[in-house]
Amino acid sequence: MKKDLVGKVIHFYDKISVAVIKLEKALKVGDKVKFVHGEHSFEQTIESMQLEHVQVQEGKKGHEVAVKVDKEARSGTLIYLVK
Repeated sequence: MKKDLVGKVIHFYDKISVAVIKLEKALKVGDKVKFVHGEHSFEQTIESMQLEHVQVQEGKKGHEVAVKVDKEARSGTLIYLVK
């Protein structure tokens, strides 16, 4: 698996399982990503994304997007695109 850094989690809302990601490159709904924080990691497909509380299909480099996550993704968690 080629690791392709997409961004980093800058905030995690545990009650609603939403991670805010500062993007290093574009990310689309439907992309499969891997969340990595130390020894912990998990993969999931991006099913929904919001930018400024508006539903979007894609986030671009520099955007801070909110995505629903299956597991805890604390601040500092790195997100890689799964090819």
